[in-house]
Amino acid sequence: MNTQKIKKVSTPKVALERIGFLGLGIMGSAMAENLIRAGFQVSGFDPSAKARQQLKAAGGKPCRDAAELVGSVQVVISSLPNAAALKDSAEVLATAGQKGLLVIETSTLDPRDKEAARAKVAKSGVVLLDCPLSGTGAQAKRKDLTVYASGSKADIRRLVPVFEGFSKAHFDLGAFGNGMKMKLMANLLVAIHNVSTAEALLLGQRWGISPRKAVEVLSDGAGGSRMLQVRGPFMEDEGWKEVTMKISVWQKDMYLISQALAETQVAAPLFAATVPIYNAAMGMGHASHDTAAVFDVLSRMCSEPTKSASKKR
Repeated sequence: MNTQKIKKVSTPKVALERIGFLGLGIMGSAMAENLIRAGFQVSGFDPSAKARQQLKAAGGKPCRDAAELVGSVQVVISSLPNAAALKDSAEVLATAGQKGLLVIETSTLDPRDKEAARAKVAKSGVVLLDCPLSGTGAQAKRKDLTVYASGSKADIRRLVPVFEGFSKAHFDLGAFGNGMKMKLMANLLVAIHNVSTAEALLLGQRWGISPRKAVEVLSDGAGGSRMLQVRGPFMEDEGWKEVTMKISVWQKDMYLISQALAETQVAAPLFAATVPIYNAAMGMGHASHDTAAVFDVLSRMCSEPTKSASKKR
């Protein structure tokens, strides 16, 4: 895989100014608001009336349906929950999208489903790029996202100003589909680091060290990780009720990683050890909570600490 970080290039002759969003959930709404602040004309469609109203309040233009959206913009950014939504979007893009329309497909989905969507819209001259994101909903609000772009090199370069409007970094990973491969590698690490963060913070809590203090001290040390920094603060005082990635949505990602590991025959004992933790979170009623809720799962798996063990130091 030829990995190249994209260098900033001059603005193309035809500036890409009109951006449309298919999907205004946690990630889509955050990206849309950042692009509005960056000066782009942003439109959007989501089945949720609340999401459309939120876009309007932020200065964007809500559309009545997906067809209205794709027919009025130069770039579409899709942030979708599942393969069925991508299939439906591809149908609309193929029928209502103008030739040359660029689609930044950011969802975490099976690469085969993305390839089917790419082939579908290509018949109408619409270009779909595989561009999943690394980062949580909270990071999206701060423009702390990384774009794993794959597909046409020329089109990826044209989209650099758009990427810069909602992310901190973007990489050209080559052939279509390489973006999702990198995304699944990243999420394998996220699955492990999230649970290891919960383990370490629970140990500290049992010693009388608050998770907040532990995150502050450990983040810059040898044991630090992005998940410690990003998810650690949500592992105190039921912070997992502030959602940046729902456990129920994360189950889709876990399945895709498991499928990829099986197909490539890669042993992954650490990832495998996290699977029952996330499954337990679902069973304990955390489906709509943030993945930081694994802290609660581990806490409930343990007996209450003895008085001497919990004494503050």
